[in-house]
Amino acid sequence: MRRGRQLAPLSVTAEERESLERWTRRLKTGQALAQRAHIILESASGKSNTEIARRLRITNQMVGKWRMRFLEKRLDGLLDEPRPGTPRRLSDAEVERVLTMTLESIPKNATHWSTRSLAAACGLSRSSVHRVWRAFALAPHRSENFKLSTDPLFIDKVRDIVGLYLNPPDKALVLCVDEKSQIQALDRSQPILPMRPGQAERRAHDYKRHGTTSLFAALDAKTGKVISQLHRRHRALEFRKFLDKIDAEVPPAFVIHLILDNYATHKTAAIQRWLLRHSRFHVHFTPTSSSWLNLVERWFALLTEQQLRRGVFRSTRNLETAIRNYIAAHNEEPKPFTWTKTADEILASVARFCQRTLETGH
Repeated sequence: MRRGRQLAPLSVTAEERESLERWTRRLKTGQALAQRAHIILESASGKSNTEIARRLRITNQMVGKWRMRFLEKRLDGLLDEPRPGTPRRLSDAEVERVLTMTLESIPKNATHWSTRSLAAACGLSRSSVHRVWRAFALAPHRSENFKLSTDPLFIDKVRDIVGLYLNPPDKALVLCVDEKSQIQALDRSQPILPMRPGQAERRAHDYKRHGTTSLFAALDAKTGKVISQLHRRHRALEFRKFLDKIDAEVPPAFVIHLILDNYATHKTAAIQRWLLRHSRFHVHFTPTSSSWLNLVERWFALLTEQQLRRGVFRSTRNLETAIRNYIAAHNEEPKPFTWTKTADEILASVARFCQRTLETGH
């Protein structure tokens, strides 16, 4: 059997391990340095370059590069080397001051710093502040949302659903089911000016409403095909009708696994009685506040982006026709979403995020 080149043994001292782990945990550490620290810690545990590259989703060459840099120069080898060009004019103290003020303070009259306000507070130019921010990947004007699930069965549900994606049972269909409710039929108040060379499409900011509809969809996790139904309301009654359609369209030989969120209409007594009468249906609920586990949500995002957001609909019927046409075209050449992360990888990522959240002190 052909074997690869023997890797040089790599070990770290207690002091080096402490520094490496601190770099991976600190919010103020640049992402590039944090990744290099992860590479060395994984290497020190005896993992191969291929295993590390697969785990961190990087190339083998990158793992080998930082491994060799560490062996040659230890921790200093992980830091960026000086680059040719004009020497920087900002001193280390000035860079540290910009970073400290950006990360640990806010201006008196705003929720975050701008280059103009921070430059005035530090006595530097706006371009100097901008260069420091760019070097350390800081963007105070940007903000992202998150919400951690508090479901007591979070771990069990993640393992259950991810297991269906990665190892679906034989002679069974895994359907990701949800409703996209209250889709508005919006018509612009003035004609749209089409795109032309040098000018983007332009549309009026205001619009006219012409009613709403709700889309019930079941995405086949294996093939990417979608079973759908449109209703003007989204009660348990409409959901039961959609279950009837799924039951009619899926051949009787298949067991059906439904992945659902915790919406109230999915858990009514009428739905529970329906499921008892249809024993081939098995329901798997996502954890609360974890819609990202349901693949149909990704398909809804495509529908919104490609058909709904910029569409012009002069009636609810016009909207429903556009949705049906989109689904028909999608089902002609369906493309499934490929789930890649294991349950252990997801849970480890959530654990790291929780640790970072605790370390903020809020």
